[in-house]
Amino acid sequence: MGPILRLSKSRYVSGLQCRKMLWWMAHEPDAPELVPGDNQEAIFTLGRRIGELARTYVPGGVLIDIPYDEPERKVAATAEALAAGAPVIYEASFIEDDVFVSVDILERSGDGFFLVEVKATLKAKPEHIPDVAIQHYVLQRAGLLIKRAQVMHLNRDCRYPDLSNLFVRSNVTPQIGPALSAAPRQIDRLLRTLQGPLPHVSTGAHCWTPYACPFIERCWPVLPEHHVSTLYRIRGEKVEELVAGGYKRISDLPIDFDASGPVRRQIEAVRTGKMIVEPGLGRALVEFKPPVAFLDFETINPAIPVWPGCRPYDHVPVQFSCHVLDGDRIEHHQWIADGPDDPREPLARELLSACEGASTILAYNAPFERRCFDALIDALPHLAVDLSGLNARLKDLLPIVRDHVYHPDFGGSFSIKDVVPALVPGLGYDDLKIGDGMAASAALERLLLVSGSLGAAERDTLRSDVLRYCERDTLAMVRLYQRLYEVAPGRTAG
Repeated sequence: MGPILRLSKSRYVSGLQCRKMLWWMAHEPDAPELVPGDNQEAIFTLGRRIGELARTYVPGGVLIDIPYDEPERKVAATAEALAAGAPVIYEASFIEDDVFVSVDILERSGDGFFLVEVKATLKAKPEHIPDVAIQHYVLQRAGLLIKRAQVMHLNRDCRYPDLSNLFVRSNVTPQIGPALSAAPRQIDRLLRTLQGPLPHVSTGAHCWTPYACPFIERCWPVLPEHHVSTLYRIRGEKVEELVAGGYKRISDLPIDFDASGPVRRQIEAVRTGKMIVEPGLGRALVEFKPPVAFLDFETINPAIPVWPGCRPYDHVPVQFSCHVLDGDRIEHHQWIADGPDDPREPLARELLSACEGASTILAYNAPFERRCFDALIDALPHLAVDLSGLNARLKDLLPIVRDHVYHPDFGGSFSIKDVVPALVPGLGYDDLKIGDGMAASAALERLLLVSGSLGAAERDTLRSDVLRYCERDTLAMVRLYQRLYEVAPGRTAG
């Protein structure tokens, strides 16, 4: 049987989610949908790094250092390591029943082995179970006694600089039982899928669960504008119920459709084609006393903590942008970390200076900024009083929009990325190389923690790109704030 018809553990897991996705992955390995973007590449890089680091916590092993696309050589090298009595094997590889698996860590224990799957998560998750189960099955078929199946994951209780407890192992042997029993039947089903034509699989919730399918756009029809699925915070089962009832577009909904305030405004805006503004908008804006500092943090959340007191995946502020609006005068302040040194104290001091004269500090979706303040206060107790003073003046612009305004172009979202282009034409994010917070965080982590792999020109470009993105967020808030005053009669922006 040729390689294209062989299952791997990743193909097996994908096939359990959707046989059509498996077929495309195997028969179209060069499909454009399978080319990783920057965010996906960052996830792959993290996985490789965590896997390599995990080996140092189970030392003394033999690495099967052979390319993944040479499975027979990997299997042969594994057999040699087993015959030589290696206590631990990294990337131990086996082929049984036309399934190829490579085990992150195979640890000898008496007359058997511990199978260890390494994950860059903070706990063992349900979606890890089929992955571990297929490895267990193949190793059993290869004649190995597997005494325990484990997921080795990051430990949330670990704090830098003591990384001795960075990893913990969760025993998932009891949980994999049903998946292990089902493996022969599933293998046969998925191999037959690969040998046949493209299977028909209906779309549904499985397209996103447990992972978003890269081929979603191939399967899902182009939806009409203002489809009922764009209703604010609507659940998937409710969408299916509405479509089954003959309601495809928001404008098709019955007059007596039960809707909350934001959804009611959305329906009215779509039906009339006009922006809806509630009378109380002006009164709501009055609480923002000038001068107003518009604040946005950017953070990194490294899986492996690097600064004192930090735990895996702690969000650490490393950049901010702040536009201060005082009457007609706008002043911009910004700060970004430079290099791997702990950025929290210099950032906090610059932030205190930037916001010193502001009566109101305004963010969009302020719970994120509030968590950043809490992290800084926890890390810098000698600045806690001053930082708490800023935190006390922090207010949120998002609920003002959500509770008072709806434009048909919001598309059911109150993200600033959707709100600002609709209310402030000509101002958006499409002209930026970095256009969302996830991309900014990944870029900042590269800039600060792996800068040695960057050339000077690439480093300067990356730094410029994240500065522009963060500045755009706070400028967008200023223009949005001014626009809200314009559509609230009788008010003048402060």
